[in-house]
Amino acid sequence: MNNNNQTRADGLVSKSGLFAGMNKTMAIASMVMILGFVAFTIYDVEFSGAVFAKGKDFIIGSMDWFYVLVVNLVLFFVFWLLMSRFGHVKLGKDDEEPDFSTFSWLCMLFSAGLGSGLIYWGVAEPMYHIASNPYMDRAGIEAGSVEAANMAIQVTNFHWGFHGWALYVLVGLSLAYFSYRKDLPLTLRSAFYPVLKEKIYGPWGHAIDLIGVFGTIFGLATSLGLGVTPIAAGLEKLGWMSNTLTNQLILVAIITILGTTSAASGVGKGVRILSETNVWASFGLLFIFLILGPTAFSLGTMITGAGDYLWNVIPMGFWIDGDPERQWQSWWTIFYWGWWIAWCPFVGMFIARVSKGRTIRQFCFCVLVVPVSVVILWMGIFGGAAAGVDILNGAGVQEAVAADYASGVFQTVAGFGYDALVTPITILITILLISWFVTSSDSGTLVMCTMLSMGDETPPVKFRIFWGITSGVVAGVLMMAGGLTALQTASIVAGLPIATLLLIMAYGMAKTLYEDFPVEDVVDKRDLEYLKR
Repeated sequence: MNNNNQTRADGLVSKSGLFAGMNKTMAIASMVMILGFVAFTIYDVEFSGAVFAKGKDFIIGSMDWFYVLVVNLVLFFVFWLLMSRFGHVKLGKDDEEPDFSTFSWLCMLFSAGLGSGLIYWGVAEPMYHIASNPYMDRAGIEAGSVEAANMAIQVTNFHWGFHGWALYVLVGLSLAYFSYRKDLPLTLRSAFYPVLKEKIYGPWGHAIDLIGVFGTIFGLATSLGLGVTPIAAGLEKLGWMSNTLTNQLILVAIITILGTTSAASGVGKGVRILSETNVWASFGLLFIFLILGPTAFSLGTMITGAGDYLWNVIPMGFWIDGDPERQWQSWWTIFYWGWWIAWCPFVGMFIARVSKGRTIRQFCFCVLVVPVSVVILWMGIFGGAAAGVDILNGAGVQEAVAADYASGVFQTVAGFGYDALVTPITILITILLISWFVTSSDSGTLVMCTMLSMGDETPPVKFRIFWGITSGVVAGVLMMAGGLTALQTASIVAGLPIATLLLIMAYGMAKTLYEDFPVEDVVDKRDLEYLKR
């Protein structure tokens, strides 16, 4: 069966011509889909912007329950996998060892799944929630207080915590299992082999991969479009350029070029080296915030916010705001779930690509628990530092965030009170923002090209260049068509079809594990003896 799978996959790849090394049908369809979207948006920016806004409002108003249901079901499924008797099973052949060291592996997980979002939202989101959020309102907590700061960290942990990372675990685990253990191509369609069987090589498989490309390109464009604003804000603080739409588009172009160059060099070189460098520099920045900021306040807020989150994660996960007049959950929680889901094919496939040889238990633990632990540490210290200088010193961070999310982290640095260090720290933050976005861009580009080449882990360089540039173009178009609203809509809409696929994927993964490892054939004899007792 393994040889047949490889033959079927190879037969769908062009051997010569313009599309050599790619699935010609998929490549053309994806280009038409993306270029058609770009043309529609540019032709009438005001009309397309209105369409995007209506699309977002419809999905948020009618399908919010579905997003909430999907992320919770996936989270419970992943915890079941983590604790199940299948934990010893390798994502690959039984004698295969991991391709990367544990440190390099974890660094690349962060580069794909977190990156610059921690720096941007680490201050902006808690300082937004400290002023108002429904959880705080229900508890009767005063806005801007220490209790409000703890609640803000709790809510931020919720949006960046277990629910989102569970989505990545499911996709990454499914792809790694079917690709490296079953020898199916490393594409999204392979996760649906238990349901579709040989049909994954036909139109059904093409449709699934196109949905994956759609989610990846718009998830990446959304992150790039949102993240370029703090870079521009940092450069404006340094006096190097003004924070205008034109300059933001120029920055998108620069980051796109850098990301495309890195993608052309492959995972083992550019992506790995950049990821490791970013992790070390980011922890250095975290240490700076801890030492220069109100240390005791930050640590207290971090620990309290972590405990509150862990205690309330289940009820928070299932809560749906029934007040149609209140937009908070739509703009935050549902947007986040759509964003995480849209990124699933991209991050999941990238994680699968670097996780060959890991066991299911090791994979679930490291991809779920380790990143969430870093999130709790980071959000607590970053958000705690911002809340501390605001509450204790009146640094004006809350007002800065209310005016512009991107300026929050820089206003926090200014609030530390060390004027001589403001410029070097601002430079470090700006460089890190750029570098993290480069790693996200190159990772996303590699993933799209891998899907379009039927799982080739070293797809043709010319297509890496094409799709790297295309992601930047889509980000720029979305920014021109309505900024934040268009970017949010792209993520939420792209996430809708993928959310449905996730449920089918979980069913297929469970079905296959029970077929491949029945109770009477359990490899671990201790597990077998326990089951007999």
